[in-house]
Amino acid sequence: MNLTLHEVADAVKAQNDVSKYENRVLGNIEFDSRLIKPGDIFLPLKGVRDGHDFIPTAFENGAVVTFSEQDVAFPHILVENAEQAFQDLARYYLAKTAVDVIAITGSNGKTTTKDMTAQILATTYKTYKTQGNYNNEIGLPYTVLHMPDDTEKLVLEMGQDHMGDIHLLSTLAKPKLAVITLIGESHLEFFGTREKIAEGKMQIIDGLFHGGELIAPADKIINAYLPENQKITRFGADADIHLTALYEHKDHLSFTVNFLDEDLTIPVPGKFNATNAMVAAYVGTLEGVSPQHIKKALANLNLTKNRVEWLKASNGADVLSDVYNANPTAMLLILETFQTIARNPEGRKIAVLADMKELGDQTAQLHAEMITALNPEKLDLLYLYGENMLSLAQLAQEIFPPETVKYFRKDDEKDEHDILSQDLLNELKPADQVLLKGSNSMRLAEIVNQL
Repeated sequence: MNLTLHEVADAVKAQNDVSKYENRVLGNIEFDSRLIKPGDIFLPLKGVRDGHDFIPTAFENGAVVTFSEQDVAFPHILVENAEQAFQDLARYYLAKTAVDVIAITGSNGKTTTKDMTAQILATTYKTYKTQGNYNNEIGLPYTVLHMPDDTEKLVLEMGQDHMGDIHLLSTLAKPKLAVITLIGESHLEFFGTREKIAEGKMQIIDGLFHGGELIAPADKIINAYLPENQKITRFGADADIHLTALYEHKDHLSFTVNFLDEDLTIPVPGKFNATNAMVAAYVGTLEGVSPQHIKKALANLNLTKNRVEWLKASNGADVLSDVYNANPTAMLLILETFQTIARNPEGRKIAVLADMKELGDQTAQLHAEMITALNPEKLDLLYLYGENMLSLAQLAQEIFPPETVKYFRKDDEKDEHDILSQDLLNELKPADQVLLKGSNSMRLAEIVNQL
């Protein structure tokens, strides 16, 4: 973050006179006092604890100045709201650096598409991306202010929990290109309908740079929110960009697209990832990356941990882990992929499915509807975990052979997570394939680690 103390104060319209402080170049900005290094600026946010309580610790660790919403006995930049000042500073820094921003949102696939896009762009440009899931009103400005000074392309993931979240992030980042990967059911609890989710996601164009381009799925649900006089590229079957061939394998995909002559391969399963890769390749094409560099980048992907990945259990069994998050669309897609893949010789297919969160009034219905994605001829064992999975367990027991559906409770009175884990460990054989899918709060990642 190549900014001076006085420059930061001007950018956020400091309410105090900072001329008495040395106008030195600052290091990083941190909201965790434990991460402060000599020369840094501290950001005291209000959460479970008020960050102002940690200002002394920040200075003990080497901070030279802090934002503050009150006068304190340390060098400080007085602001009305520290979070707002943080966002204003990020907005200023983006304008100063004139870096090209590629913004990516969507109910599914945004992190994977972000990783793919960044890896493609990095073959040709100095590229930085959202780290982990730092995709909200705190994480996005943090990413902006931590990008290397020589960054040319910045790939920002934008998350949405409530209406208006994407508007804030888009108007802050002012992207050159905006991508919507998919409109699903994430956060139905807060939005009520898929239409409202679509409306919220479409706010990604609110800050789109003049002459910028929106890349969006050919899903009719967003049509009502498409603006006039906006360059828009749609993707999907028979759309502006689309897959022309797809070959699905256990641990990789091969495919072709209508805008490149190259045959492309990615080292991850799930045909939905071919769509993500296609979108990333299109962004690369728009930004002048050569087809050869796009092909090489996709073939050597390094994706964020806990997205769809094949792992090996300690006994040799194949584990398909997709445990970071879950919604009905994502669960349907991964079940389709898992059941399409051929069994290992003498091996079984086992699916472990846990509750999907934040689905609101449609929770019971959407869990029960998963029965349409379960094929008794392609799944040998089904583990269902969580109170919302009870309805699915009851339906599954009607179509699966006896003793092949196992249900484990998780409610206010009882949590059978450990029983599930131990049962699966005892059951899993070296030739088996097992899929684990559920919301992050269901702690399936712990079971993956145990396996």
